[in-house]
Amino acid sequence: MNGEGRNYILAIGLSILVLVGWQYFVAGPQLEKAQQQAELAAQQAAETDPNAGLPTPGTVSTSTQADAASALITGTREEVIAATDRVKISTGALDGSINLVGGRLDDLHLTQYRETIEDDSPIITLLSPQGTPKPYYAEQGWTALAGSTVKLPRPTTVWSVEGNPTLNANNPVTLTYDNGEGLVFNRTFEVDENYLFTVKQTVQNNSAGDIALYPYSYVARQETPETSGFFILHEGPIGVLGDANLVELGYKDLVEDSRKKYDAKSGWLGFTDKYWAATVFPEAGAIINAQFDYKKTDGRDTYRASYVTTEPTVVPAGSTAEHQSYIFAGAKVERIIDSYEKGLGLDRLELLIDWGWFHFITKPLFYVIRFLNDILGNFGLAILAVTVLIKIAFFWFANKSYASMAGMKKVQPEMKEIQERHKEDRMAQQQAMMELYKREKINPMSGCWPVLIQIPVFFSLYKVLFVTIEMRQAPFFGWVQDLAVPDPTNLFNLFGLIPVDPTALPLIGGFLVLGAWPLIMGLTMFVQMRLNPPPADATQAAIFAWMPVIFTFMLAGFPAGLVIYWAWNNFLSILQQYFIMKRHGADVDILGNIMATFKKKSPEGEAK
Repeated sequence: MNGEGRNYILAIGLSILVLVGWQYFVAGPQLEKAQQQAELAAQQAAETDPNAGLPTPGTVSTSTQADAASALITGTREEVIAATDRVKISTGALDGSINLVGGRLDDLHLTQYRETIEDDSPIITLLSPQGTPKPYYAEQGWTALAGSTVKLPRPTTVWSVEGNPTLNANNPVTLTYDNGEGLVFNRTFEVDENYLFTVKQTVQNNSAGDIALYPYSYVARQETPETSGFFILHEGPIGVLGDANLVELGYKDLVEDSRKKYDAKSGWLGFTDKYWAATVFPEAGAIINAQFDYKKTDGRDTYRASYVTTEPTVVPAGSTAEHQSYIFAGAKVERIIDSYEKGLGLDRLELLIDWGWFHFITKPLFYVIRFLNDILGNFGLAILAVTVLIKIAFFWFANKSYASMAGMKKVQPEMKEIQERHKEDRMAQQQAMMELYKREKINPMSGCWPVLIQIPVFFSLYKVLFVTIEMRQAPFFGWVQDLAVPDPTNLFNLFGLIPVDPTALPLIGGFLVLGAWPLIMGLTMFVQMRLNPPPADATQAAIFAWMPVIFTFMLAGFPAGLVIYWAWNNFLSILQQYFIMKRHGADVDILGNIMATFKKKSPEGEAK
């Protein structure tokens, strides 16, 4: 095998290893991912203990309260919301309400995001109340040590509202509950222009004795949510909790081990989806007991992420005490999350976005793409621009590689002569080749550099496209209106001229995906590989010829932004390699090499 052939095999082999791995672990699971539908569940009885499952310092008080709202309402989301008194939430980013039954945040829409790119698509629903098909809500409250007879607010408690009952960035709302035994509880909600709720809980003690209470907060969701199922993305229970550091659990982890406990100084926890999250956290520096737990409630999976402070809040008789905590419920926008982390002194809230093990590459790449998008006004153009910057950054490596390839092309006649002279002696052939490389100062491995350089960038760009909400539904031009999903066109229905969906065909439908941009990418790869003549060896030549076809079908299921990057990178590589090889005196016959690809080879390897 000549040096040039080895060069192609090594470069192609590395690329195949990466892309086959992605196809097997990423694209495959995406096609096989089952579509789950949640069934309307049976009515859930009122909770007998609002603090059950919370990491409380001892047994929670089980004092009872006979509220008129103890019977849980069930039905559609709209019916359940309409059946209870609520405080409206209306900001530029959020729309929803706070339930006066329980005083909990359980109705929230993200008004700036829709389910699809269609203008009439429903906006994203994040939180929903109990009694609906997929309950998901956050709650704060107080608990007491075992044996306490203090009458505390419960999930069935009906709160009253003071002042303007509409919560927005300029108007906080205060809920009030008087337990009739000398304690008045206030719960004040504030919201900023994005996704941060500040909850101030106060207790006014008008009784004759001191009381000690422990503030808690939790996020709960019922029914196991549908996830992307990709190993490169975490979806599920998450938190940064003291010595436990980053905690990432799967829903199955909690089903198998129903409770996970952590002690932490400060920290945060909750649930994360691909683009959205709901978390709770105290003020920085608070020492908490945190836990994730799971239980079956009337046949429904119920997950909870909760914390309680370890130090009690003591309320002397005749005085008032206060505790402040926070809820993040919204879209995982990097700039917003970063501002909360810095502004509140939170420990690595940035990890709500799954940057992965290679965050030191992925996150800077995201920053560069976002910066270029701010200038160019289009993430697709930003990807094209960052490809040029990457080319410039690695120009020296590519130059050395292409110069070596040009040198190999110039000595190709001598290489063929060595192969003929030592046809029967492989050792002598390899020794003669090495002497030739040394004399001509050629490194046959240098051709691998363009591929090796491209691999980490390819991975990081894929991660950016897959996990960041900034890339979600980001349009390019023409038919590509979402860079984060595959090219919507398909060769197998003549790009929409035939009104059928080839992917719906049984068995083979998953293979009938081939959009316009993957075809462009395959063409540019084909031309780039033809800058050098095909190898004389028949096996190498076959691999050489079929690689662009294989890559075209492999990348067809990847996000369009990644395919556009690869195609543009191929085009730039063609220009760069062509001019470098010409400058080094190598004859570049692209058309001739393309024609040679389709000529029949004799058993000796000569084209006919």
